[in-house]
Amino acid sequence: MTVHDGTGPDLARALAGLTAGQQPQWPDQERVREVRAALGALPPLVEPAAVDRLRERLAEAALGRALVVQGGDCAETFAGNTPEHVRANLHTLLHCATLFEVASGLPVVPVGRVAGQYAKPRSSPTGPDGLPSYRGDIVNGLAATAEARTPDPRRMLIAYDGAGAALDVLDSVADATRTELFAGHEALLLDYEVPLVRDGYALSGHFLWIGERTRELDGAHVALARRIANPLGLKLGPSTTPEQAVAYAEALDPDRVPGRLTLISRMGADRVSDVLPPLVEAVADAGHPVVWLCDPMHGNTETAAGGLKTRRFDRIAAEVSGYFAVHRAIGSHPGGLHLELTGDDVTECLGGREDLREEQLPERYLTGCDPRLNGRQSLDLARVVAEILLEHSARRAPVAV
Repeated sequence: MTVHDGTGPDLARALAGLTAGQQPQWPDQERVREVRAALGALPPLVEPAAVDRLRERLAEAALGRALVVQGGDCAETFAGNTPEHVRANLHTLLHCATLFEVASGLPVVPVGRVAGQYAKPRSSPTGPDGLPSYRGDIVNGLAATAEARTPDPRRMLIAYDGAGAALDVLDSVADATRTELFAGHEALLLDYEVPLVRDGYALSGHFLWIGERTRELDGAHVALARRIANPLGLKLGPSTTPEQAVAYAEALDPDRVPGRLTLISRMGADRVSDVLPPLVEAVADAGHPVVWLCDPMHGNTETAAGGLKTRRFDRIAAEVSGYFAVHRAIGSHPGGLHLELTGDDVTECLGGREDLREEQLPERYLTGCDPRLNGRQSLDLARVVAEILLEHSARRAPVAV
């Protein structure tokens, strides 16, 4: 049976001594302990009943009776966490969900990348300037100064407050649209996540996922995930083997509970058709009723001539098309998408119907980390998905005689 530890202190003891990748080097450990204690005394950000409802909704997707769309900022920022910004992102997410629902005839579960997406993994602990890498506003500041880049654990308390404010906006949007909305983020920063575990639930968000860079099977992040009752996501990149995919499913979903585990493929447009099929088949053969989502963003990132990171809409759409084709060929259920998007009018990804060009990137390049689809590009991609869903529905429709 899956082990669900009761509280943050219980979990901290269970994780002690395990390898934990992508954690900041806090200069003041006493202050870290103070902040962890403060977080542990604060109210939960979400309620267990809502977490359970999300697991029930995801179970429908795992069984082929629903779709999921998850989206929001690559990295939330304290300054950008305004009601207007959060609301624009959520409305864009809901517009995508509506297109999916109309095209497929299935209910769609919307999950925002919101209210906790403040931490980011980095490829190097330091940047080219020799300063500590920016690890998200929950750890340090983006400004290229020694003071800003010094990790400060007090930022975790600011992140908690920001997450609460974003959840208030999420609730207001849900009420206004009569839609059940959920919040998710990468469970990266353990000093933040562990104190918010209560009675076996990680109450920093409804849905938590483990990223590609912290998915060591014997590491602290997987150990955390094994011990909480939340529905879980796991990012799988092109280096993942079928044996690894099954091992993750065994570790995170030993009881084979629909809705417990979501596997999020991030293969790249050139690799998805080759790498994804054996993973899907192996997990299915092992009897795990997982949700398969496609993250078409991270495997298609490149650097433009001017030095800015970007993504090409055509490449994103190609991975999405490949993902659906794989599942249709195998006979498995393509559960939906996991996107980095915003409702704001940014210029970060190339192409789309507006045909955004490289020379336009600096005009409104506002992301704190990786490039996002803007509102128009997000709906362009949703229309691509809707066309695929409509085509599949037409093939399944009975022929009138």
